[in-house]
Amino acid sequence: MAKQLTLKQENCPQNHPCPAVKVCPVGALTQKGFNAPEINHDKCIRCGKCSNFCPKKALVLLQ
Repeated sequence: MAKQLTLKQENCPQNHPCPAVKVCPVGALTQKGFNAPEINHDKCIRCGKCSNFCPKKALVLLQ
């Protein structure tokens, strides 16, 4: 089964620009204001860079 990136809303403080948005090599993460980032699953290559970078572990790559 392919991995899928998911967002754990309860881990995301939603009070700052998401630092993980900038590390995505394909632009699959976007953020409006200080809301939780949105994942474009069509763009996501499941590389894990954002999930490894997220300090709150709100972005998780699931099996």
